[in-house]
Amino acid sequence: MRCSPGSVLNLLRSGRLRSCVRRGRNRLPLWLRKIWLYARLLVHSLCFNTLTDSDVVFDSVFEPVFWTVDYVTRWFGLLFVCLVVILTCSILVIAYTVLLPLILNTYSPPWIAWHICYGHWNLVMIAFHYYKAAKTSPGHLPTEKSDRPFVSVCKKCIMPKPARTHHCGICNRCILKMDHHCPWLNNCVGHFNHRYFFSFCLFMTLGCGYCSISGRNLFLDAYNALETNFQTPAPPYTLKERMIHKSIIYMWVLTSTVAVALGALTVWHAVLISRGETSIERHVNKKEGQRLAAWGKVYRNPFNYGKLNNWKVFLGVEKKSHWLTRVLLPSGHPPRGDGLTWDILPVRKDLIPV
Repeated sequence: MRCSPGSVLNLLRSGRLRSCVRRGRNRLPLWLRKIWLYARLLVHSLCFNTLTDSDVVFDSVFEPVFWTVDYVTRWFGLLFVCLVVILTCSILVIAYTVLLPLILNTYSPPWIAWHICYGHWNLVMIAFHYYKAAKTSPGHLPTEKSDRPFVSVCKKCIMPKPARTHHCGICNRCILKMDHHCPWLNNCVGHFNHRYFFSFCLFMTLGCGYCSISGRNLFLDAYNALETNFQTPAPPYTLKERMIHKSIIYMWVLTSTVAVALGALTVWHAVLISRGETSIERHVNKKEGQRLAAWGKVYRNPFNYGKLNNWKVFLGVEKKSHWLTRVLLPSGHPPRGDGLTWDILPVRKDLIPV
């Protein structure tokens, strides 16, 4: 192969230019070179491998926003818990001081027995499950080494994560079978307190619906008593009677609002439980289903054992009497399994023959 004089001159010129550029970089101050190298590292970190997609870029850009939200939620969690306790206690004060005397003086003995028994049973279930959901640990990764299988490594904790385990930015820990972080509990909802959380939502919805339906006529009477027209003078009610009317209106509006909002949340979680998935797994399974659909395949949730089996596993029902002792009565029994290993085979027959 022959080299012309012109090509040799071009090679020499290009070599000189590169050496000049390198000498120019070396002449830069040390602090400026560090900034340049750090900026280049940040740019390269956005495309560090082939798994990088729009979600990784979005998380990286909005990381300060997520950190701020996690920080605020962490410090306001106790305030939310106090708010739940104060609002619930306010409804109880109105129920015992205003509604109970009206029930005793108005209703027949069978209706009085019904309201007293159902109301106190519902109250006990709400208080028990809220306390257990807030105080029970959702489940964390063990600190000691073990040979249990894991599916990934947490990028925050740098620890192996079993199936259904996710990192909570607010608690700053990995949670077993994490569903979400609930600010109203100031706690994560995970493997060991998921049943308490759902039971609290269910019985709180039933209690608020019970107060809203049974107090509808009292609400209408109280509203009509306070509602005045400009052409007619206000009725001569005493201060105590006006306070009673306002208390009834406050109770009805609050319980009706909570019954609708919390009822929708309860129905959503009931659907997820029937499918054998958590709130986080709902989004993960949806993306996985779309990914496999592009290849002409169908994704099946490996933790879905059938609707009835899913409820049995979730509620811890192992025999027929447990529907009463573990579902309709307060029960502190632990959930099935340790949250580290799971049965992933799609079982068609009943896991728990009840």
